[in-house]
Amino acid sequence: MAIGDFFARLTGRKQEAPEPAAVPRPPTTDDLLASLVRVEQLVANGAVPAVVASRVGRVVRVVRETIPRLGNLGGSAQAYSVMATATDYLPEAIGGYLRLPRQWADTRPVDRGKTSLMILIDQLDLLAATMDKVFDAVNRADAAALIAHGRFLQEKFGTGSTGGALALGPTESTPPPDLGSGPLAPPPGRGGS
Repeated sequence: MAIGDFFARLTGRKQEAPEPAAVPRPPTTDDLLASLVRVEQLVANGAVPAVVASRVGRVVRVVRETIPRLGNLGGSAQAYSVMATATDYLPEAIGGYLRLPRQWADTRPVDRGKTSLMILIDQLDLLAATMDKVFDAVNRADAAALIAHGRFLQEKFGTGSTGGALALGPTESTPPPDLGSGPLAPPPGRGGS
């Protein structure tokens, strides 16, 4: 029993319930995209070496392509990873590097013989690999739905396509029409028998 409860019982007063902590709302699509724009602005104009800028660009591109499909992931850890990468993981990695003097960050070992630049590159590679996996997972769900629909159509209507190519001419099952006479007959001396 808390001391506040004890005094409330002694005095006969009801203890007021503490107000619940405000739960922050999840970021919207616009919030996520705005965060990515801010990251791009951080690395613009040569603020970071080209090796960093290219890796940031890759992560930003994959996250940007994944954002419209976040609904397919529901409230999963993967969806959270995409949101956190856009709003926290990526900006913090870049910000931490940019707060250091450039020459020092790029040349002085700080952890197991690695410079801050090398550590940042490792972090960006990890983020890129993780976002690639999430993007693949999100697309696999749609691909699986397409496959399931194709199987349904196969069962419903029988034989299916031979790989997506349209048969525009006669096939073994549909012989060519007899053009020997009538309005569709070829002109004399041209392809007739």
